[in-house]
Amino acid sequence: MTGRLRGRTALVTGATSNIGRAIAEAFAAEGAHVVISGRNEERGTEVVNGIRARGGRAEFVRARLDGSAEASRTLAARATAALGGHLDILVNNAGVYPGDVTTATDEKTFDEVYAVNVKAPYFLTAAVAPAMAQAGGGAIINLGSWIARLGIPMGALYSSTKGAVETLTRAWAAEFGPQGVRVNAISPGVVQDPAPGEVHPGVAMMNGTPAGRPGRPEEIAHAAVYLASDEASFVHGIVLDVDGGRTTAAVVTR
Repeated sequence: MTGRLRGRTALVTGATSNIGRAIAEAFAAEGAHVVISGRNEERGTEVVNGIRARGGRAEFVRARLDGSAEASRTLAARATAALGGHLDILVNNAGVYPGDVTTATDEKTFDEVYAVNVKAPYFLTAAVAPAMAQAGGGAIINLGSWIARLGIPMGALYSSTKGAVETLTRAWAAEFGPQGVRVNAISPGVVQDPAPGEVHPGVAMMNGTPAGRPGRPEEIAHAAVYLASDEASFVHGIVLDVDGGRTTAAVVTR
C-alpha cells in the first residue's frame, strides 16, 4: 500500500463483514485510523485484531443504527472520541436487505428497512458533516446499489432505499461541498464473499456482463480508498458504478 490515507481518521458503519469490513481493512492498510462499527462485538473485535496484527490502527464501537437521530448522534460522538476527537472520513455502509416481493412486505418491515438504510445515514451525516467542515474538510462515502437503477423482480423495498441514498449523495454534495466536505457514493454490483465451495445465488445475475462474475469485497474497497483520498479532490456528487458493467453494458454471446 502507498499510505494514501496516512494521518486520516475514518468511521465505517456495518464494518464487521463483507464490503464494510473490506473497506475498513483497506483504509487501515493505507494508513488511516479506523473505527469499526457494527452490532456484533465478537466480529468487530476480530476485524480490529486483524488490522492491528498487520500494523494498522483500529477501534471497535458497537452501535445499533435503528434510524433514530439519537442512535446516529451517539455513534458519531463515540467514534469521534475513539479517534482522538477528529473524524475525516465517514462511510455509510450499514444496511439491511429483505428480499421479499412487494406484496409479501409488511409495514413493520418497510419502516425498519427505511430506518436503517435511509434515516440512519441521514442523521449520521447530519451529525458529522458540520464538524468536518469546521475542521477544514472531509469525505463522506455512501453505499448505493446497482438495483437502484436496474429493476429486478425482487427487493423493490431495498432498491428504493438505495435510490434515496444516491439522491441524498447529490444533494449533500451541493450542501456540504462548498464547506470542504466531499460527498460521493459507490454503487456495487453483485458482491460475494462466499465460503469455500459455496455457490452464491447472485452469480446468475452477473451473466451477460463484461466482468462475467460477481465482484469481491476488496474491489469495492479500492474504489472507497480512491474516493476518500486526495486523488479524488475534484470529485463531488458522483455515484461510482463498481458493478462489472451490470448497469452499463450487455455482452451478447453466440
